[in-house]
Amino acid sequence: MKITEDMSVMEKLEILTDAAKYDVACTSSGTDRSGDGSGIGNCVKAGLCHSFAADGRCISLLKILFTNECIFDCKYCLNRRSNDVPRTSFTPEEVCELTIEFYRRNYIEGLFLSSGVLQSPDYTMELIYSALYKLRYERRFQGYIHVKAIPGASLELVRRVGYLADRMSVNLEFATAEGLKKLAPHKTRKNILAPMRMVQNGVAQNKYELQSYKGAPRFVPAGQSTQMIIGATPESDYEILHVAESLYKKFDLKRVFYSAFVHLNDDKELPARTGEGPPLLREHRLYQADWLLRYYHFEASEILSEREPNFNVLFDPKCNWALRHLEQFPVEVNRAGYEMLLRVPGLGYRSAQRIVRARRMGTLDFGDLKKMGVVLKRAMYFLTCNGRMMYPTKLEEDYIARNLLNTGQKLPEGADGMTYRQMSLFDDVRFGGGFHEENLCVQG
Repeated sequence: MKITEDMSVMEKLEILTDAAKYDVACTSSGTDRSGDGSGIGNCVKAGLCHSFAADGRCISLLKILFTNECIFDCKYCLNRRSNDVPRTSFTPEEVCELTIEFYRRNYIEGLFLSSGVLQSPDYTMELIYSALYKLRYERRFQGYIHVKAIPGASLELVRRVGYLADRMSVNLEFATAEGLKKLAPHKTRKNILAPMRMVQNGVAQNKYELQSYKGAPRFVPAGQSTQMIIGATPESDYEILHVAESLYKKFDLKRVFYSAFVHLNDDKELPARTGEGPPLLREHRLYQADWLLRYYHFEASEILSEREPNFNVLFDPKCNWALRHLEQFPVEVNRAGYEMLLRVPGLGYRSAQRIVRARRMGTLDFGDLKKMGVVLKRAMYFLTCNGRMMYPTKLEEDYIARNLLNTGQKLPEGADGMTYRQMSLFDDVRFGGGFHEENLCVQG
């Protein structure tokens, strides 16, 4: 395969932006890269300006593949070797020109660059390095760059790219090595985890270099992330969440992204088509649980377990935990510790911080909590102020669950004596009647 020469840049752009839409790691930058007056752009820690496509995916950056040509034949991938799709590749100069021109028109604030594998992982990584080097040093671009490392590329090439990018990521793809072997036979866990470890060690070493010499180049200052595909393999939510927790602890990842499996290919190794579309609710629950791991001091084993390995359909993970642990409630707002406040449905970490600060000046009541942003229609079942609940409330699971769902009907009995239905492995349930959309949102 070779870089295509007979297409215009706009024709390439149409193909390679569409091919990149299944990478879901577009986030705020998390780093400062101030312009020095000799180039264009800068990167502000507060984040990038985001917009969203019709399917809800983030398109805040110029999000492209360097090439959609690929020597790999991953079962789930639109760009796999065996698919008959239009193929093309950018040149490093074209990536630079597109990024600069889009930035000058105020369309973007940065670049998200992923790629198929052209000829070999090293060959592709060298092309990516060339594009970023030209962008940084020839075109003087000082904005945000997120780049995907190619599994199997030499660690030295990955290290060199790390000094040009703000964030790097290597897709884990699946929670288990068995899933990877089945659906991505040309990739191995070793080739994925080795660059992750190198980036982790490089970031740690770079911190010491910057302390010793303020002018030292920065290595992946916004950290690294990864992505897992959800629903293509039979792992439970508990297994996926446990792997994410391990990645945060062992590799210092900034984010784990979850991508609902989309049927793009017909293959006997893939799940059968059901007509229900991607498991978006399951993806959403994983993001909610991931938030609990990173900001709310939860452990994966508290959110799910081997006995209850999948998320609840009707309630977000935090609310589901509270309903299962009513012996720890109600919580007295004026005395409870910060970590216990974080576990109250309807309280986010910011409102919990406000409560801790405000109660030093005096006792709080429910009116004060409302002003602080507490979602009282959820929190009222789990809180007391000065020993009193907001309204007379029975501390019973069925009673609270019915009221949270805003339905007078008794909830159906489920497996293992559950009083509200548990999510099956590939469910994406469509609701009607008394179910309200607010129950699908992250609620404190």
